[in-house]
Amino acid sequence: MSRVIIPPLMRDLTGGQTETVVEGRTVAQVIEALDALYPGARARLCDGNRLAAGVAVSVDGIIARLGLHAPVKADSVVRFMPVIEGG
Repeated sequence: MSRVIIPPLMRDLTGGQTETVVEGRTVAQVIEALDALYPGARARLCDGNRLAAGVAVSVDGIIARLGLHAPVKADSVVRFMPVIEGG
């Protein structure tokens, strides 16, 4: 199972949990599994069939450019984070 680091802004959904483990072979499947455990997670992370604006995801420390389609291994660490923009 993949380890998912819960971002601070979602911890109200998880009862304060900072991480969890879920099954999933893609980021989309990981999000669906998170939503099954913590209803509302998908709504925070997705906009339809894509990551929500302002949300990035890394798999094993690498930003997942494929978004929801990015592959996830059984021992991966998945981290959702806000996109920080500046100029």
